[in-house]
Amino acid sequence: MFTGIIEETGVVESVRPMSRAIRLALRAKACARGLRVGDSLAVNGCCLTVVKITAKGREKSLQFDLLKETWERTNLQSVRAGSLVNLERSLAVGGRLGGHFVTGHIDGQGKIVRWERQGQDHLLEIAASSEVMRYMIFKGSVAVDGISLTVASVESGKFRIWIIPHTFEGTALRERAVGDAVNLEADILGKYVERFAGTRA
Repeated sequence: MFTGIIEETGVVESVRPMSRAIRLALRAKACARGLRVGDSLAVNGCCLTVVKITAKGREKSLQFDLLKETWERTNLQSVRAGSLVNLERSLAVGGRLGGHFVTGHIDGQGKIVRWERQGQDHLLEIAASSEVMRYMIFKGSVAVDGISLTVASVESGKFRIWIIPHTFEGTALRERAVGDAVNLEADILGKYVERFAGTRA
């Protein structure tokens, strides 16, 4: 379980095919502290398991195996050596919940259709499938590349979010452009409400 509060941006070292998976390697500093093989780490909002850790000066190289489902459902298929990715360690029991409950299970990809600066902030507009859009509500929560954000408006097939300077500067959003894919995870509370309401009906 995660909160959607990004701790740092990691730098992708390599993405290479293996016999049974795609091996993703990235460099991290803050998120590597205390991390062990077998631990979970959210990478662009996708919960991944650390399979190898190598010390590299003040940083560490972390490696993950991406299976077909993860590769096809997330924008990790678009990262290259040098790409920035959002990182968050799993929520510790008793820790602060600064964002909202994020599982790290991506519902689908969205496409940036508008991304522009307006005053001190940035306006982000994302088009998404009906599978994800049915959970989007005004002032509701959504995780975009693992970032806990508040939905500012909802239209047919797309939604808008305001990005404050702190979020822009501290996440991989600063590398994004119109046309780029982003990982989306809808609020889990909406999914349970839908499930229970459907069962009762």
